[in-house]
Amino acid sequence: MSASKPPNLSKLVLLILTRYALLLGFIIQSLRLLIAECGHNPVRYFAILSMQRSGSGWFETLLNSHNNVSSNGEIFSVLDRRKNISSIIQTLDRVYNLDWFTSASKNECSAAIGFKWMLNQGLLENHKDIVEYFNRRGVSAIFLFRRNPLRRMVSVLANSYDRYAKLLNGTHKSHVHSPAEADALSRYKPVINSTSLIHDLQETENSAAKALEYFNTTRHIVVFYEDLITNQTTLKQVQEFLNIPVKDLSSRQEELENCIAYF
Repeated sequence: MSASKPPNLSKLVLLILTRYALLLGFIIQSLRLLIAECGHNPVRYFAILSMQRSGSGWFETLLNSHNNVSSNGEIFSVLDRRKNISSIIQTLDRVYNLDWFTSASKNECSAAIGFKWMLNQGLLENHKDIVEYFNRRGVSAIFLFRRNPLRRMVSVLANSYDRYAKLLNGTHKSHVHSPAEADALSRYKPVINSTSLIHDLQETENSAAKALEYFNTTRHIVVFYEDLITNQTTLKQVQEFLNIPVKDLSSRQEELENCIAYF
């Protein structure tokens, strides 16, 4: 048998380069179209303003299940980031100045970027400068509260106890992910100080009222945790508020209302 001729390497290399050039041209053209399209869909900034044990963690996981949303946790839980208004503004700039189109926006044109911010993390004390910043940068506020402050108080006490008791196999979890975990945590029955109960509940309601008053000039929406559980249109309203496509959202966290004894 006669030996087959070796392939012409120069032609093979030329063919490969030609195909890569066509592919590269297609990618560049697609990027140009994407950039042109995204230019009409700017990144939208938001902040979830809430209180501890009000369902903000679960709410944030719902938002993050949307491929147009990136909510980045409780960034002001770190004290140095909120020690004064200068550090607060610097932290806000770090979040909102990032190139979200190539990172947390998940490569979608329409993106909503934000984080959680608790009312007791420098928000109320520095509200004037923060409101000015929100209005200047176009940051929308999503207020998330609970209609039943007593249940929130029970949740705060139970969570504080579990931080030291570590009821789930020696670990502390602020949020539950299964009915079994909820059942384990619900075995603890916190004791409420009846003497200060009314005062404590009023303080919670006063903080929420102050926040709404201070931020009434911002673009904002008020959401109640109980409505997220019982009203299917509430999440739709939040997505419309953020100007993102309305989609079905889900979370791996167990809904708090499924754990009434604990929360």
